[in-house]
Amino acid sequence: MARTRSFDAVILAGGAARRLGGVDKPGLDVGGTTLVERVAAAARGARRLVIVGPERSRPAARYVREDPPGGGPVPALRAGIAQVDAPWCAVLAADMPFFTAADLERLLAAAEGANGAVAVDAEGHPQWLAGIWSTHALRRALADYAGRSLRGLLAPLEPVRVSPADLADSGIAVFDCDTPEALARARATVRPPRPDEATG
Repeated sequence: MARTRSFDAVILAGGAARRLGGVDKPGLDVGGTTLVERVAAAARGARRLVIVGPERSRPAARYVREDPPGGGPVPALRAGIAQVDAPWCAVLAADMPFFTAADLERLLAAAEGANGAVAVDAEGHPQWLAGIWSTHALRRALADYAGRSLRGLLAPLEPVRVSPADLADSGIAVFDCDTPEALARARATVRPPRPDEATG
């Protein structure tokens, strides 16, 4: 990770997980590790890790809640960014079991000279919860935004779009577990966690 540009990380770990029957999605086990722990491992280079969601014993982080809880990703991001003081901020979903520290490093490198960088999936769609942003630009955008859509908030910042081919795990890097079928696929294909991916 480039040491010249430090970053904090905000992981959004709330939500109702309706397509998974309302379970605690970030706490689901994939390959012997919870989803939120795997994403936290990808952000292990962060100066400060902020998790927006219910407090857990693991991973070690600063936990905050949006107001009201379950209010959606934009209020959750507002709650998280209030805890950030690094010049760059990774904004990640808590349900991406294949996203790695190498992917985050590539996003940070791609953001040079821009407001941020966001991963793009195999269909060419930006994954707004797999990006890294100038903290200043993100705060400015939030201050002027009254909507509820992450796309509406983040797309006007014109981030660099990072294709699957430029990510460490190609198209699977931003695969998310938002349905029972996706969860089953992740559990069938996830690699065992490496010792250097362990979190506190």
